[in-house]
Amino acid sequence: MSSSVGGTTPHGSEDSMGTLVTRASQQLSELVREEMRLARAELTEKGKRYGLGGGLVGGAGLVAVLASQAAIAAGIAALALVLPVWAAALVVAALLVAVAAVLALNGRKQVAAAGNPAPEQTIDSVRADIAEIKERTHR
Repeated sequence: MSSSVGGTTPHGSEDSMGTLVTRASQQLSELVREEMRLARAELTEKGKRYGLGGGLVGGAGLVAVLASQAAIAAGIAALALVLPVWAAALVVAALLVAVAAVLALNGRKQVAAAGNPAPEQTIDSVRADIAEIKERTHR
């Protein structure tokens, strides 16, 4: 007495090759579906963690902006000990404008150095592939 591939029903004779292939195909389909369910569950869990992590990083960024504003206010208050408050605020504002200008100029240089945003090497490679295919089909 032999058993089928699935091990569920014993038969008095060997299963036909078609039956074995059908069972293997069904089992493979079920395995793929189970793996897809597992992948979906895993990605859902990871997505939740990424969302939470992103929110926490965003919150940290907001707190950092608030801290920098407090530091700027402290700088103005410190300068106000030797200058009028309006002059201290003007000095700090001028310093911040200078820093912003330097950052903007450096950013503009980086964007200009990057050039055209199109993937030029990939485009050239695809064009070469198309030319090669055309040449081979004309032979």
